[in-house]
Amino acid sequence: MAVDRLLRIVQEKGEAAMRAVCTDLKVAMFNPAELTFLTEYAAVMTPVAQATNILQAETNVQMGWLLPTVKFLTVKLDRIKLPLKYCKPLVDALQTGIQNRFGPMMEDPELVAAAILLPKFRRNWTQEDDTIKMGMDYIKQHIADPSLQFSEANRSSSSDEDDFFSSLQGSKAQDGAKQLDAYLSCSADNMDLLKSFPAVYL
Repeated sequence: MAVDRLLRIVQEKGEAAMRAVCTDLKVAMFNPAELTFLTEYAAVMTPVAQATNILQAETNVQMGWLLPTVKFLTVKLDRIKLPLKYCKPLVDALQTGIQNRFGPMMEDPELVAAAILLPKFRRNWTQEDDTIKMGMDYIKQHIADPSLQFSEANRSSSSDEDDFFSSLQGSKAQDGAKQLDAYLSCSADNMDLLKSFPAVYL
């Protein structure tokens, strides 16, 4: 943000304004190569700062934000890298660090499922069909698991009748699959949407 502010001073008020500040502070004025470096640095670090702000937010952030944010950051860094003159090693270092820290998480079906179950992302945050399939399989497995479907009923009333006819819960599992399909086909992207699909919401 500090570098971005310096660059905005140059853009909005010209190099003369920056030169006056440097003169007052008795420091050398940035040369053209340094200004180019700072411009590239700001371009590279802006999406990193944005991603960090998203993931460290205190409200409206769920586990499902992690993988899409990391994925989009990687894509943005790939696009930024091409025209760079000075900061390509910085992008390489960032991408290596992101891969080392978050790469294995891209293979975690629970995290993939969490992203799919967020109305903002669903299946649109990655083009990798295998990743989406892994998350969808995880969701379907847990929706179709009779023990999970039946846990709510056991909390409110557990009786011999409930236990004896527990296999009837399979119809709820089928209903859960239908609700999942309906949820994925909706266009709304607010969190309240999930409440319309209780099998998915749970």
